[in-house]
Amino acid sequence: MDVLTQNFALYGEGFWGTVRLTVYASLLALAVGVVMAGFRVAPVAALRGVGTAWVTVLRNTPLTLLFFAMLLGLPRFGVALPFELFAVLALGCYTSSFICEAVRSGINTVPAGQGEAARSLGMTFGQTLGTVVLPQAFRTVIAPIGSTLIALAKNSAIAGSFSVVELLSTYKTLSENGYNVIWSFVWIALGYLILTLAISGLFHVLERRWGVAR
Repeated sequence: MDVLTQNFALYGEGFWGTVRLTVYASLLALAVGVVMAGFRVAPVAALRGVGTAWVTVLRNTPLTLLFFAMLLGLPRFGVALPFELFAVLALGCYTSSFICEAVRSGINTVPAGQGEAARSLGMTFGQTLGTVVLPQAFRTVIAPIGSTLIALAKNSAIAGSFSVVELLSTYKTLSENGYNVIWSFVWIALGYLILTLAISGLFHVLERRWGVAR
């Protein structure tokens, strides 16, 4: 317990950093993922191409490489941002490709007649997608999206290697101060467990309330 009690402020700062990364990157991933899912099923070939390219490139790029691309590549184009924001962009964009495919699979479960009926009433593609298709698709993809965001929370540990204050990065300070390695990682692991269980619990509630009974 000494490792935790004597470094509670350090653990707290790291845990809060991980929470911030997870929340901000999740919001970005959800927003971009839904947009890209819309592109993937759009009647315009150019939009489908953009959505397909986004998913193909990001899903097949190692997350660590994406971090390097954000942190080292963007500044070459005059984009200077705090390291934490770079980490949010990397995590959010990477995860959005998985969110996109989860949402697209949900869209495919909605009967085609729903969209046809909406278009027969004069609704545009955007209106049909936003008011008819996506609300129904959301009910079927709550669990997959929850699993994806849990993976995002764990992936945020990579940010610690890029000068971002988060839970795993506390290990460096604890190691330098001579604390027991095993117990240092035990409390770090417990922090991630608390965060992932919170996300799991939230999506369990959402699934019970809005999910499709199987």
